[in-house]
Amino acid sequence: MFSRKTEELLWRLEQVRLAGRKALLFKPVIDTRYAKDAVVTHDGREVKAHLLQPGEESLEKLEEIVGAKALKEADVVAFDEGNFFSERFPALCEELVALGKRVIVAGLDLTYAGEPFGPMPTLLALADKVEKRAAICTRCGGFATRTQRLIAGKPAPLNGPVIKVGGAESYAPRCRQCYAEERGETYGASHGSARTGE
Repeated sequence: MFSRKTEELLWRLEQVRLAGRKALLFKPVIDTRYAKDAVVTHDGREVKAHLLQPGEESLEKLEEIVGAKALKEADVVAFDEGNFFSERFPALCEELVALGKRVIVAGLDLTYAGEPFGPMPTLLALADKVEKRAAICTRCGGFATRTQRLIAGKPAPLNGPVIKVGGAESYAPRCRQCYAEERGETYGASHGSARTGE
């Protein structure tokens, strides 16, 4: 989290608009952090989005939501929080690509427990291009590739629910070392470069 992945997604969609192309933006219905029917960055930038229920990822459902004409005319179909979708999601992305659509997905690759998140491993393997972004560790200022879920400022137990929608009040970006240290785990001394991302 906090790697500006949603900001990047919205920037790409703005480029599509400036090029005179048509784009559709979807988000999972369970992402209600800042707005029900919009994708919103942590710093408040907001773009209207269509809601898609996880488990209902199909071309037919997209047509039902936006209309067959709008889907046909779209050059780009984008999804925020791809990690919240079901295992059906990669097949939908592949179908859209087969129809000649450019598909852009933003999402977390790892859960707060450091495990692969939902359909993201499959999407990463199928994608023609992957850009992995990192945040800044709020403990040491290093290269943050982990997300620490917090409860009253302390790391949450790793056996909690995988999906818990939240923002800065519930999550903090961490480098590998700070993530482990904060959990009381040991992180090897030979991995000191984790703080700088080198």
